[in-house]
Amino acid sequence: MKPVILAACLLVMMLIAAPAGAFSADTLEISLKEDGSADITFEYTLSWLERIGVFFRIAEPDQELKSALESATGVPVTVTAAESDRAVFSALKFAKVVHGDDGVTYSTPGIDLTGAQKILDSYWFAPLVRADFSPDLTVVRFPDGYEERFTDQSTIPALSHTVL
Repeated sequence: MKPVILAACLLVMMLIAAPAGAFSADTLEISLKEDGSADITFEYTLSWLERIGVFFRIAEPDQELKSALESATGVPVTVTAAESDRAVFSALKFAKVVHGDDGVTYSTPGIDLTGAQKILDSYWFAPLVRADFSPDLTVVRFPDGYEERFTDQSTIPALSHTVL
């Protein structure tokens, strides 16, 4: 029994002394469809501590990102795929679509990912995790292939583009 207690104490001491883990947003890709819905792919890197949390279902990055996206965009988001380093979402009515004489105008909402930090802070393990919710690259792709690109930004402005 003493070896088990000793091992548990050593494990707790290692976790306390270990450097904080880091969540890093790598890429965020938003692909708009003609009806204004969007496919959203979020690729990220998890630290070893976060991978353990995911393994034990303490945290589910796809669900946390879903909540952050819903909060940031104001539209319902569905998780369509989740892996250890990426999550794919579908958002209906993501962009406002207006048909006019000069084409179809797509207007996207602004996205503020800093709300994800508030969600993370609600967990008991938040002090152990450093998070960067600013994707290295964000791409917003419109139905005609036109793209807007942003680097290292946690806030993406509202966009508008007309397809002729």
